[in-house]
Amino acid sequence: MSSTIAIIDDDVYIGDMIEEVLQKEGYQILRAFSGTEALLLLEKNKPDLLLLDLMLPGLSGEEILPKLDSFPVIVISAKSCVQDKVNVLMEGAADYLTKPFEIEELLARITVQLRKRQTEKEPDCLVFEKLRLELASHEVFVEEKSVHLTKTEYAILKLLLSNPSQVIPKSVILERISEETPDCMESSLKVHISNLRKKLRKISGKNYIEAVWGIGFKLQIS
Repeated sequence: MSSTIAIIDDDVYIGDMIEEVLQKEGYQILRAFSGTEALLLLEKNKPDLLLLDLMLPGLSGEEILPKLDSFPVIVISAKSCVQDKVNVLMEGAADYLTKPFEIEELLARITVQLRKRQTEKEPDCLVFEKLRLELASHEVFVEEKSVHLTKTEYAILKLLLSNPSQVIPKSVILERISEETPDCMESSLKVHISNLRKKLRKISGKNYIEAVWGIGFKLQIS
């Protein structure tokens, strides 16, 4: 899935130029042209990264920056004073780029921030009740006892643990695990899940995976 980037800049020419370049790179784009409009936009949308001009009509970039704490913000401004840069970085900006700038540098800085965000979002393990899946080692534990899973069983369990409160349709399971286990077909999915259930139940005595009739599967809460 492509990342979404919000551009908050009242300079239509610069905003259009950035939007065109980013769309060619595969990014989804949101736009706002004032600080007030940006806050309204962000009430309904959660971008992966935000490009923020400081000199905006209405609320300035400095005024709205402290409210932007759920995604990285790259400030793009004509203000070149060192103190201006220090101030916005201390207020929470992830990076600062002075206008005019080279588009290659902007793309590189965006890539770095999105990479950091992805790394920060990835946990070391997935836990559900007494079930634990270690992402680095691909080990699975039930009540601290190791369980040996096939590649397909591991991929299914990882998907369910990543979405612990959701019912995952069979078609979505097959699509999401297709890269790791291309040999898993709809006809064999039930067999894989049945075997996975048995392995988890053998240790815990609990059915961790619940079938939702006509839809798919979900984790079963005690």
